Amino acid sequence: MKEEQRFGIMKKYVNWVLDVVLGVLALLILIFMIRQLIDIGTFINKPMTPKNLSIVMQEVVAFFMLFEFIMMVIRYIQEGHHIPIRYLILICITAILRQLMVLHGDAVQTLLLSVSILSLVIVLFVLNLSGNKSYVGFKPHANESQKTEI
Repeated sequence: MKEEQRFGIMKKYVNWVLDVVLGVLALLILIFMIRQLIDIGTFINKPMTPKNLSIVMQEVVAFFMLFEFIMMVIRYIQEGHHIPIRYLILICITAILRQLMVLHGDAVQTLLLSVSILSLVIVLFVLNLSGNKSYVGFKPHANESQKTEI
């Protein structure tokens, strides 16, 4: 019993330290996001040449990557230090779509990225059909878990 208590106390401290570190990381990312917005603003004020447009697109993509990372940190803390698999798959699909928007010159690469998106969508569909709701972060209430044990 004492080992379980020590483990519980240690787990609480580790989770607290993890929350603090993730909070500091989120603040640093917010600072970088503000910097990205300033960079985007300076490029928008310049005359729009194809090179400037490409730079603006890269800056916008970088901004959304930072935004997505902050949302993932927040979701991790909200879900009790757990990220549902569905959320990770959606992040992967978004990242591949972002890659398609930026690098769209090579036909083979575009085809492979499209196939990877299709395979991730199929995985989401199969998870939906499986009936297992653990991938969406579902946590049964105490009453429901007691009903299944009886």
